[in-house]
Amino acid sequence: MDNKGSSKVGWAIGIVAVILLVLLFNAGSQSSTSKEAIKIGFTGPLTGDLANIGLNAKAAVEIAVEEVNAAGGINGRPLSVIYEDDKCAGPEGVSAANKLINVDKVPVILGSVCSPALMAFAPIAEQNKVVAFGYCATAPKISEAGDYIFRDVPSDLFQANFGAKYLYNTLGKRKAAILYVNNDWGVGLHGAFKDAFSKIGGSVVLEEGYDPASKDLRSQMAKVKNSSADVLYFAGFTDGTIAGLKQAKTLKLTQTIFGADAWDDTKIWSELGSAGDGAMFTLVNTNSSDSFKAKMLEKIGNDSIIYCSNYAYDGIKLLSQVMSKVGTDSTKIKDALYGTVYEGGVSSPKIQFDKNGDPTEANYAIKVAKNGKAELMK
Repeated sequence: MDNKGSSKVGWAIGIVAVILLVLLFNAGSQSSTSKEAIKIGFTGPLTGDLANIGLNAKAAVEIAVEEVNAAGGINGRPLSVIYEDDKCAGPEGVSAANKLINVDKVPVILGSVCSPALMAFAPIAEQNKVVAFGYCATAPKISEAGDYIFRDVPSDLFQANFGAKYLYNTLGKRKAAILYVNNDWGVGLHGAFKDAFSKIGGSVVLEEGYDPASKDLRSQMAKVKNSSADVLYFAGFTDGTIAGLKQAKTLKLTQTIFGADAWDDTKIWSELGSAGDGAMFTLVNTNSSDSFKAKMLEKIGNDSIIYCSNYAYDGIKLLSQVMSKVGTDSTKIKDALYGTVYEGGVSSPKIQFDKNGDPTEANYAIKVAKNGKAELMK
């Protein structure tokens, strides 16, 4: 072979080699991309007043993520959660959502525990077409927050109605005083309970709101004591509830004291001890499996499962189920959620959504405080 022919062969071999390298590089890139983690956001109170609830929910989310990834992830891609602390407050909720949407570019935010945080960042999620999925935010106004706003926990309209009927029909209460924390959750419960109690024949004789930062409710409790009420409906977050119930005990209130789901924070009853005895509250029922209980015990070192954690766990499983079908485009996720039916979870046995992104079913129970713990009433 002459030099000219040898040169042509060498040139051809070089071209083939380059093509092979390009194909191998692209194959490697595609393989790498296919295994890239799918990121979603989480917001909740990881510090502050309600940190006990937020950290409990975070543990449940971690368990759900471990299970999803152990089963192969989402179409072969691992699920990764970015955790942000919203302190159960509006400004921090907005900051957390802005970071998750604009920096981390998540298609979904699982959050929040608290209605004030979710209500604050819902417009941002809606504007950016990012799904916001509340796992414990129950304020009625969330139903109107937008097309991309969902929750797997029921609205307080259900809770208030259940509580009002129990007080009126089962306990025979006819006159209620209402004390509520002045935020989206407390204001929503105040209005919903007042309407429900009045409709079945009860009367509200006293209504008092208080600042979320307040821990001195003695004047409000004194008004309740001196009123004609035979029951106090007390919608408070953790620290305000602890302070209020201590002060009610000191003032020797004789009225039945009845609260709502935020009272499922085990910190309330462990700090109050016997001072909380007899206080009752409503909370949405859960469907905890023995497996979930055992995994939570291993994760957090005790058996204190706050109901929000069940809904956070199921939120991860439900969202993973949806993304395995439609991918990570947030609009496709949103559209698919409206037609989703999720069964066999540890919160509600069946979750599906109405036109407002709310669950279509709700089932409630009552707990009563005794010796530093809140136990389900038989």
